[in-house]
Amino acid sequence: MTSVVDTSVKPFTSAMVGAPPVSGVAGSGIAWLDALLVTGFDTKNLTSLVVAGGVATGSFTGTHSAFVDSVVTIAGSSIAALNGEQKVTATAAGVVKFATTAADGVASGAITMKMAPAGWSKVFAGTNKAVYKSNDPAGSGMFLRVDDTAAQVMRMVGYEAMSDIDTGVGPFPTSAQMNGGGYWAKSVLASSAAVAWALVADSRTLYHAIQAGTSQGATQTISPVRGFGDPIALRPSGDAYSTFLSYSANSTPAASVDGCLGNNLFVQAASPRSYGGLGSGVIHAAQNWGGGGIVNYYSGMTDIHGAFPNPVDGALYLCKKILVQNGTTNPRSELPGFYALTQSGTWNTFKLGDRTPGTGVLAGRTLMAMTSVGSTASMNTVPSALTAGIVMVDVTGPWR
Repeated sequence: MTSVVDTSVKPFTSAMVGAPPVSGVAGSGIAWLDALLVTGFDTKNLTSLVVAGGVATGSFTGTHSAFVDSVVTIAGSSIAALNGEQKVTATAAGVVKFATTAADGVASGAITMKMAPAGWSKVFAGTNKAVYKSNDPAGSGMFLRVDDTAAQVMRMVGYEAMSDIDTGVGPFPTSAQMNGGGYWAKSVLASSAAVAWALVADSRTLYHAIQAGTSQGATQTISPVRGFGDPIALRPSGDAYSTFLSYSANSTPAASVDGCLGNNLFVQAASPRSYGGLGSGVIHAAQNWGGGGIVNYYSGMTDIHGAFPNPVDGALYLCKKILVQNGTTNPRSELPGFYALTQSGTWNTFKLGDRTPGTGVLAGRTLMAMTSVGSTASMNTVPSALTAGIVMVDVTGPWR
């Protein structure tokens, strides 16, 4: 990393100019994950790259996906400090800026810029199938298998180890828990109409919200929040099997809102083994840190602390989320960079991809909104504050 700030967290949204589309077409989900996790996307040739007063300014012709807080990869610059990952601090028409410690000057060379991927590998591939794995040496080494052969949904299974695209050991969820894997909905229509989405990832964990109903109508913006990767284990001696995969148990895209990470209601986050390292796949609930016993809690909908904004101080209140193994009340791990909202009425203020500065213990960090959902919602309906909510994900980093 040559950036003067941390670039470990990569935010992406469908509003980016060159963003890969997600649609109700087989294989669209894998192309999307390839671009965001593995290869990056939207490569541009820079017409100039100039450093002045600790700020590098890259110029290009046309448009680019970069936005403030996103991360780009620069290559080909004669000034070595400008190459590699850089966090964007400002954009304008044909311009991207980032902070640097390089001396004032003009870079030469065939300089390119693209959206930086999250730092994962695609270790196996088949026809509309893929297996992904974190490149981070500190990671658990677990595998994420994606079956994208259906038009409107992806089937997801985690594995402890895999030898090819269809062969693995230590599945989570197990076939007894969810035969064929859990569901990530792409679209309520089997068509090439693109849907709205947001994804935020670091090198070990990803979260996403896919508004599957927007293929049918721009106002049908309900979405569950899902994820995969390594949480922050709470066991002092370590927890090599705490990797989680959240999923829906419903194959119908419009109804595939169960298991949202913003809710306490569902027990649908699978891990390969219990914290002791024995046995096979176990299921967890994603609960509020310090308030996990509220079973019917929905982030940004349930008014634990009243409606947003708080009339006393105008604040938005958040809490961390933890994973609790089914059948216990003991916190096992914490979802890194992920925050539930403990006030109602947030849907009227925040929309998918909106960013807001943190305060208090989150001062200096920027949070991105992801649309969450209530248990009675359907993704082919127009949401309201009574059916949809919001979670926040830190896009500044690091998460660990």
